[in-house]
Amino acid sequence: MYAVFESGGKQYRVTIGDRLRLEKIEAEPGSQLVLDRVLMLGEGNEVRFGQPHLQGATIKADVLTQGRADKIHIFKMRRRKHFRKRQGHRQYFTEVRITSIDG
Repeated sequence: MYAVFESGGKQYRVTIGDRLRLEKIEAEPGSQLVLDRVLMLGEGNEVRFGQPHLQGATIKADVLTQGRADKIHIFKMRRRKHFRKRQGHRQYFTEVRITSIDG
């Protein structure tokens, strides 16, 4: 069984046991998270779609860690104008493991 859900403006396709990094969600490591914005459920040839979300479908996940991703370097330059701008960014994330898909 697999599911497609929405979190942090992105869509993810998951099965039970998958580990993935979501945009930061306020939850303590070791706690359980319920994701209810399920867009699609599938098992074999049977697929169910929501409009836009499936009613009563949930995905349960264990929160593993909270952290920050590797630094991304942003560099802008205008040639011959003596303009240079450097900037860095580290995105916060929540790492989860999918434990069950109900629907």
